Amino acid sequence: MTGAHGGTTARRRPAWISVITKVELGLAATALAVLFLLVLVQAAQRYLPVGGWSWTGELARFCLVWVTFTVAGVLVTTDSHIALQLVDNVKNPKVVRFVRVLASAIVAVIGAGFAAEAWELMSSQGQLKSPSLRMPLTFLYLFPFLGFLSTAVRGAVAAVVFAVRGVPAPVGTTEVQSA
Repeated sequence: MTGAHGGTTARRRPAWISVITKVELGLAATALAVLFLLVLVQAAQRYLPVGGWSWTGELARFCLVWVTFTVAGVLVTTDSHIALQLVDNVKNPKVVRFVRVLASAIVAVIGAGFAAEAWELMSSQGQLKSPSLRMPLTFLYLFPFLGFLSTAVRGAVAAVVFAVRGVPAPVGTTEVQSA
């Protein structure tokens, strides 16, 4: 299994990262399954003689948000996020290491900033409720907050790991690109 930068994603990870990854993937899979079922219900409602339920569309949109942001941190750890691979062709391991550390640090800072904004939304939107479900919007913003927090922590960990251990070698080799 390889990531966007050609490194292996099956390398050893601490147990707590594996547990958090499984929880995040489980939440995302649940939200995706609920999203799928709600879209089927919406499609079926068109052909039934009863009125539609407006909450199904609203919850489906919320599930899409939750799926998207819940797995953001997982993408950082598995190196599966969208990335430019130009640096991977550079032969100097110091340059590759520097760019990967810098990129991971930037991801961590941006994730922390978004987590802070999601926290602000959770704090300030407590009185507001969604139109159909009457769900407090604090709950809507909980999963983006957790996803961005996970992204920030995982980005920081990746930056430290790349700085200390080097960048994983491209597929087909077993050595680490270190300076």
